[in-house]
Amino acid sequence: MRNIKSISFFALVACLCFGQASFAYNVEAEPQVIRVGVYENPPKIMFENGQVSGLFGDILQEIAFREGWHIEPITCEWNACLQLLKAGEIDLMPDVALNQQRDESFIFHQTPVLHSWSQLYGKRSLKVSSLLDLEGVRIAVLEDSIQQAYLADIARNFGLQVEFVAVRSFEQGFQAVLANQADVVASNHLYGDRRARELDLEPTPVMFQPSRLYFVSGNAQLQSVINTIETYISDWRGDAHSPFYQILQRWRAMPSDAPAFPYALITLLGSVLLLVFATVLWLRRRVKQRTLELAHSELKLNTILDSVEAYIYIKDKNLRYEYANKKVCDYLGTTTDKIIGQSDAAFFNKKTCEHLRESDLRVIHQGERVADEENNVTADGSMRHFLSVKIPLRNAHGEVYALCGISTDITDHISIKESLNHLEYYDAITGLANRKLLLQNLEHALASSNRTGYEGALVSIDLTHFTIINDTLGHAAGDQVLQQVAQRIRSSIDDTDTAARLGSDDFVVILEDLSRDPEQAVLAARNWARELLVALAEPYVLGDITHSTTACIGVTMFSDSQHSVAGLLKNADLAIAEAKAQGAESIRFFNPAMQESINRRMLIESALRRAVKNNELELYMQPQVNEDREVIAGELLLRWTDPDLGIVSPVEFIPVAESSGLIVPLGSWVIEQACSILQQWQAHDALKHMPLAVNISPRQFRHSHFVTHIERCLQAMQIPPGLLELEITEGLLIDNIDITVKRLARLGELGVRFSLDDFGTGYASLAYLKKLPLYQLKIDQSFVRDMLTDVNDDVITTTIIGLGNNLNLSVIAEGVETKAQLEHLRNLGCHKFQGYLFGRPQPISYWQSRLEQSKTLQEDTSV
Repeated sequence: MRNIKSISFFALVACLCFGQASFAYNVEAEPQVIRVGVYENPPKIMFENGQVSGLFGDILQEIAFREGWHIEPITCEWNACLQLLKAGEIDLMPDVALNQQRDESFIFHQTPVLHSWSQLYGKRSLKVSSLLDLEGVRIAVLEDSIQQAYLADIARNFGLQVEFVAVRSFEQGFQAVLANQADVVASNHLYGDRRARELDLEPTPVMFQPSRLYFVSGNAQLQSVINTIETYISDWRGDAHSPFYQILQRWRAMPSDAPAFPYALITLLGSVLLLVFATVLWLRRRVKQRTLELAHSELKLNTILDSVEAYIYIKDKNLRYEYANKKVCDYLGTTTDKIIGQSDAAFFNKKTCEHLRESDLRVIHQGERVADEENNVTADGSMRHFLSVKIPLRNAHGEVYALCGISTDITDHISIKESLNHLEYYDAITGLANRKLLLQNLEHALASSNRTGYEGALVSIDLTHFTIINDTLGHAAGDQVLQQVAQRIRSSIDDTDTAARLGSDDFVVILEDLSRDPEQAVLAARNWARELLVALAEPYVLGDITHSTTACIGVTMFSDSQHSVAGLLKNADLAIAEAKAQGAESIRFFNPAMQESINRRMLIESALRRAVKNNELELYMQPQVNEDREVIAGELLLRWTDPDLGIVSPVEFIPVAESSGLIVPLGSWVIEQACSILQQWQAHDALKHMPLAVNISPRQFRHSHFVTHIERCLQAMQIPPGLLELEITEGLLIDNIDITVKRLARLGELGVRFSLDDFGTGYASLAYLKKLPLYQLKIDQSFVRDMLTDVNDDVITTTIIGLGNNLNLSVIAEGVETKAQLEHLRNLGCHKFQGYLFGRPQPISYWQSRLEQSKTLQEDTSV
């Protein structure tokens, strides 16, 4: 019968529509007039300058413009608007939340326009932190609204005496609080947060009822209008550049964080439910006397548990379900009978089961109350986020026999929070950080740099002629280029760094923890910028075509403006402006002196590569003597004279070799030359027993072929044990000490001796000295130079000599330049020396000829 009535109704409607269509056929088409109910609820909906405005208003105006509708606003209060909608006196009403009653009365589209939630606001003197605190509180609430129905149900279920003050608008509710006619007002958070700040009211922690908001109509003939709105909303929400997101950004009034779930409510529900279940157990003991009462109580309890918006269940000591309310059944897609007796393994994946089991056992075995966030994945792969509270259930003897769990689905809350956070802090096109997040991270990076001493850099990147892409290929192609540029920048930085897009083709990168050494930090920033330019110059695939572009980079170091974020941004702007003036693929530093240093190091690196390739460096030797001035060993030193740069000091080119990686082939060449010299000396009686010392850098030592290379050299040239000496620095001792010890032990087995160079200037400890196969400590020349005038240097020198004697290590002092230094070292117990007093570094041929005549040297009094 009902179907017949429905068919008759639709037939009547079809006839009416046909009659109207026939009439309209001969009448000139006019814009469709849509009467829209407008009530004041900024920023979502309001009436301004005779037009509907706000978030919903602007969206409706945009659709009306495209569809040729004429919007006729009709101002009214909330409840009056609803009555007018029911009476057909208005055609459309925005900002309406969906519930069962309205779904039966009105026509809703499918895709919600906004997500919102409700919150209570009151004066700062009012202490309301949970639903229990609402006892005796007067609540101003919109008349006949969802908020009023929800709060009334809560008050009734918890037995709270609450007075509801009916108001016709949110503004009237806030004014009621100010006039002491109400204690708190219930409002949606978009309007409430803004109005509370203006009126010096305070949001309470009581948040409730996440809602989806729609346009609705009460007229079935406007179904096409609702369908049209659905089409626009659905399409626009999937496009980050649509009018929908532009309107959201223009009317942005939402907070940056989604509300935290009311934990107090969970605690209260847990306590209430514990009491309820205790009551059930007590009733079961009296089942024979009060069977009918028990049946009624159980029915009432199940009705309550199935009505609450929470997932409630009980598990026994074996973690099998004894009870599950309707929400649990709906979530698992089954019935109570099929859940009872099952474990979590029947419904969830392995990882979820392990996590649930861990928390469940804490309740069962230890009697704990456990509150935890759970990311539960069911067997079919769907995942939901829950906030769960689990409490132990005890018998009359206090023994835990089961657990009761109360879980609240917070998936929507997390989704809202993530969406708002992404909109607040990230660029919509590239996904990189926006200006707000960049400023926060830059301030944090500066603070970290000042605390740790590590230098950082702010890098500004500008694409060359980017506007041409938009003008010739269109903005869609331009967005593709920006996205690919962002991906290349993101793949070139560490997790601790930040990449941001500030607008158009302007990108900024924060590079952190480059180095404690300012020069090394500058060089690292420059090398990174150079590699990025190479990556950005690679072709960009834009559908069926490829496009190539270049970039300019400006760099400012943190030390240029250590305490000012604004100063760093200004410096970066100046640097990128100079880079753009220099042309495509230019890299410019803000600090001119720094730029000059970089240019110098670039020249040195280029020339050094050529010199290493062509064997243009020379080996010099400086002798090491005993107390009788007899030469007992020699140290090999590198010297370099470039045709263009002239004489380049080792102090300048060795760090360049280290940072560029040239130290590895250069160091290998020195070891080969040292072994060759030792082989030649075997034919000279005066030199055949004289060791040669070679400095080894940490980077060279850590190379995978370091040990095997030395082994091949020693075997190929038949070098006797004890003649090749490697001078290592304390920098080797602060990283991978176990690997260092193994490598030194292996080389020691081959007859290589080790001397710890520049002892006292680094990070060596006695524990390291005990592990390493050392034979000698070398006192750094900085201590020797000032030991006669600086008490601290003298104490350090004395300590090193005493330490060497106690550990049976030889001690040699370098940098000895005066007789006074020599005599003082002798008095302290030092027996080996090296310095200008005995001889300056000279070519190998010079010292070979000199030592064949006499191994005893005269002191150089000209020093």
